[in-house]
Amino acid sequence: MKFNRYLSLIITPVVIVCCSSPRQSAVQSSIPNLRRDTVKIWPKSKWNGLQGNPYQHHMPTKITVHHEGGRVLTEKDDATQRLRNVQAWCMGTERKWADIPYHLLIAPDGNVYQGRDPLVVGETNTEYDPTGHLLICFLGNYEQQKINNKLLKILISLLADQCIKYNISPSDISTHRDHSKQTACPGEDIYAYFKNDYIIKEVNKLIAQNKRQ
Repeated sequence: MKFNRYLSLIITPVVIVCCSSPRQSAVQSSIPNLRRDTVKIWPKSKWNGLQGNPYQHHMPTKITVHHEGGRVLTEKDDATQRLRNVQAWCMGTERKWADIPYHLLIAPDGNVYQGRDPLVVGETNTEYDPTGHLLICFLGNYEQQKINNKLLKILISLLADQCIKYNISPSDISTHRDHSKQTACPGEDIYAYFKNDYIIKEVNKLIAQNKRQ
């Protein structure tokens, strides 16, 4: 999806700390968290994200990879401002969504940020139903920019972490374009590594290594 229209927004940072609802806590307690994440995930407070509005809960059973699809974003650009812009556009009058649509977002410098609560259904501008999908999104436009080895390794490790955390099979990892005919997301440069099965094979290797430890 493309967010060109929000890029000119200037947002005043707001930090909101809230507690989980009883229902959310009950769902969270059922997650088979087998190990600590190997990839650091920065909380919403790190990018001054707004609290999301109430929305439908779910348990992730698959993982879908996206790119944000706006302008090219480099390591030198302010990824936290891009996050605030995406959230503001999605929660604004044009979309009126509950929150930023993705659960985890990867910046070009390799930092990974928490977006929407993973136990809340994401949202999409295309025809697929994201219920049960954990949405991982690259900030930037990978039709126009390249993924490097550092980001590939982070994606593979992040995918393995989430597969273990939520008991998801690597065979249930896919991309946005696998579920929609309306998009080229996550961009041809990222999709090439799914098309040749490289990413799924590497995720399987990491999970196998974890089982041997």
